[in-house]
Amino acid sequence: MSTKTAEGVAGVEDGSVFDPGAPYRCSPQVSLRPEPFGALVYHFGTRKLSFLKTLPLVAVVKGLESHPDVHSAIEAAGVEEAQRPAYLKALAGLAASGTIEPR
Repeated sequence: MSTKTAEGVAGVEDGSVFDPGAPYRCSPQVSLRPEPFGALVYHFGTRKLSFLKTLPLVAVVKGLESHPDVHSAIEAAGVEEAQRPAYLKALAGLAASGTIEPR
């Protein structure tokens, strides 16, 4: 679960902070399998299976590695301005679960 801090950056359950102004990547312990709806996500460390429910979210997660920050990856994926807060919330959840990590 994520919460908002005074700065508007989501804190995650392990006490770390998801900072969309920082560089992230998909964890090397994670495998993404493309599906028509988005992707299946398997974390080899936790053995947890989850889903990315949209193709643009898959594009953002895959693009994190090649962008200087999360905001740039979201913009490059063509996510509309009005949808960006929902994507940041989803990415904070992915950070909390270990699917994405700071680099």
